[in-house]
Amino acid sequence: MKDVKVVVVDDSPFSVAMISNILTEKGFEVIGSANSLSEAVEAVSNLKPDLVTMDMTMPEADGIECTKAIHEIDPELKVIVISSMMDEEIIRKARKAKVSGYLQKPVDGEELSLLIRRIMADQELFVELDQLYYTAFKEALTDTCNKFFKSVPQYENETTANDEQISRGISVVMGIIGKYSGRMILDMSHETAKNMAAALFKKEVLTDEQVINVMGEISNIIAGNACSMINKKNEIFGLRVAPPTVIYGESIKISKPKLDSVTSAKAETVFGEVYMNVGFNRSECDE
Repeated sequence: MKDVKVVVVDDSPFSVAMISNILTEKGFEVIGSANSLSEAVEAVSNLKPDLVTMDMTMPEADGIECTKAIHEIDPELKVIVISSMMDEEIIRKARKAKVSGYLQKPVDGEELSLLIRRIMADQELFVELDQLYYTAFKEALTDTCNKFFKSVPQYENETTANDEQISRGISVVMGIIGKYSGRMILDMSHETAKNMAAALFKKEVLTDEQVINVMGEISNIIAGNACSMINKKNEIFGLRVAPPTVIYGESIKISKPKLDSVTSAKAETVFGEVYMNVGFNRSECDE
């Protein structure tokens, strides 16, 4: 990542000094500061920073109005709101004003540094994710099967084709958020799912709800472990999983995903075939 030049905007000289010191300690270049809207506009016009930290309460205008004003100068300029107040209304207005991130005072240096690096990471980061994610998810599926069932699945028909599929009976969808958004789908027949659940519960007679709960939790473990592996490679990704959504029934279509990178494969397990499909969007996730 290139050196990041920052302008600190805050009406408090104390806050300007504190934030500037933190940024400098973390390796960012503070090239200027401003205490009001007019000073912020002047600083952005003359200094051309890569990023601005923005207080919410200032003379002349609040942080949202100030953000809109400097975006008229540079629409691509990244802005992080740093304020003592942080609630849903402020976050909603900040998103609408195309703020890239928001932190509450007092600022944690590590948190601020990580947020800036995530915001400023360029296209190389998605290329890195593209090279990492399928191996991580495949390893997570293999490891989960090995720990739960003492067996290792065999993979076939690995493809990057973005095709529509017909569900085998049960599909578990795991949403993924972080620097980039994505999702994982595990799809299998009712029989395969029941056999897996029976092996874990150590009994043959299970309700549909029990089977669905087991497959949701197995999918959650696989996706969570895979995201953890990716995050360990580069903490900027900050990937997290959403709760599973389980869809089941006959002849259900697994829609063609609108993702920039997709990889899928069939995993042959001792219980039957499991289809895994994982993909991510190149655009950043709007958290």
